[in-house]
Amino acid sequence: MSMNLVTLLYLIASICFIQALKGLSHPTTSIRGNVFGMVGMAIAVVTTAALIYKLAGESAQGLVYVLGGLVVGGGIGAYMANRVEMTKMPELVAFMHSMIGLAAVFIAVAAAVEPWAFGITGHNSPIPHGNRLELALGAAIGAITFSGSVIAFGKLSGKYKFRLFQGAPVQFKGQHMLNLALALALVFFIVGYTVSEARIDMWLLIALAFVLGVLIIIPIGGADMPVVVSMLNSYSGWAAAGIGFSLNNSMLIIAGSLVGSSGAILSYIMCKAMNRSFFNVILGGFGGDAAAATGGKAEQRPVKSGSADDAAFVLSQAETVVIVPGYGLAVARAQHAVKELAAKLTEKGINVKYAIHPVAGRMPGHMNVLLAEAEVPYDQVFEMEDINGEFGQADVAIILGANDVVNPAAHTKGSPIYGMPILEAYKAKTVIVNKRSMAAGYAGLDNELFYMDKTMMVFGDAKKVVEDIGKAVE
Repeated sequence: MSMNLVTLLYLIASICFIQALKGLSHPTTSIRGNVFGMVGMAIAVVTTAALIYKLAGESAQGLVYVLGGLVVGGGIGAYMANRVEMTKMPELVAFMHSMIGLAAVFIAVAAAVEPWAFGITGHNSPIPHGNRLELALGAAIGAITFSGSVIAFGKLSGKYKFRLFQGAPVQFKGQHMLNLALALALVFFIVGYTVSEARIDMWLLIALAFVLGVLIIIPIGGADMPVVVSMLNSYSGWAAAGIGFSLNNSMLIIAGSLVGSSGAILSYIMCKAMNRSFFNVILGGFGGDAAAATGGKAEQRPVKSGSADDAAFVLSQAETVVIVPGYGLAVARAQHAVKELAAKLTEKGINVKYAIHPVAGRMPGHMNVLLAEAEVPYDQVFEMEDINGEFGQADVAIILGANDVVNPAAHTKGSPIYGMPILEAYKAKTVIVNKRSMAAGYAGLDNELFYMDKTMMVFGDAKKVVEDIGKAVE
């Protein structure tokens, strides 16, 4: 295999990755986008395996290791992806990010220890300064991505008793100054390795990066997890790109840059949707004050509650219904029941639409994926900016397991979420809210929407409640 052919195949794979991102930008083209992504990755993997075979002097030993890794890693990945529930997808994404970061660290260390094996330099020759910087940056970003993703995984899962893995922010006095000191020390050792190629600098910068990754994520609360997930996605891409420069591998550079840039753009979109500064989120500036103020519990006030039959009667009398899905719907796996309810309402001549907030759920696009899984028609699903103007004309807004994304406190000066764009469900003529209890959302704030005269609370598991409403509608 000539290097010209390798370059051509890598170029084709890169084009496939670009088309994959383009396809994944809309639900109607997402399947095509996934196909492009899989084809591109298959081409890249086969080309790299062939290149290893060629560089090893057509020895099968190196190829056996590669194929063994592919079989083991691919098997574990396929098993996990096949078993994961849609509600656990954010945890899986965080886990995958951690593995990419750890892989970048291992590759950087291996290249630093035996640079001749990677074609960076000859035997007993110093590594060029540019490659040293690339290896140091790749290792540092990879280590931050790994440890940060591990913490994010724990926060998203919420199953672990260790406080660092809980969804609530972990804050202490002098936290920001400690992070700043560690960041400056990390830069010092990166520069030190670039200048001296001293192994001790490499080990120390990796250790500091692991610690810094933990400290960056622990002060961030559950409300900001969508931003964290997209941010770590960006980090993993830049780590791969940095290693690609060191190894002179154009495929890693292009793929890593695509992931890094798209993750950064997504992080910006998420922060804009929450009216938060990206740096404020990273520094743990959102979530702590609100949670501390309320203790994560809603104020005890009277609300108007009703049954599934009451909700069914209200829905049957409506002409326009807007459904607002939230994480409670995802936990209850109620998307199929909601689709059936919407179909029954449509049969009665009622216009049904779905309103999706950019940060609904636990990761970007979570609600869209759940509705797509239930085969909800794409033309019924609307993003926040497209549907907000219609709430004022809607007869009923039915909120299923959502909280912060419909909280009118976002319009109140002094509120911790002031300025955050929300779905303006409170403008509908009647509001039906389904929740298990009156517990506050991830931001730890009470929701005034629940106490309005026009609002009827229907408590219970989302799937059971929606199924009961559907039966009553018939």
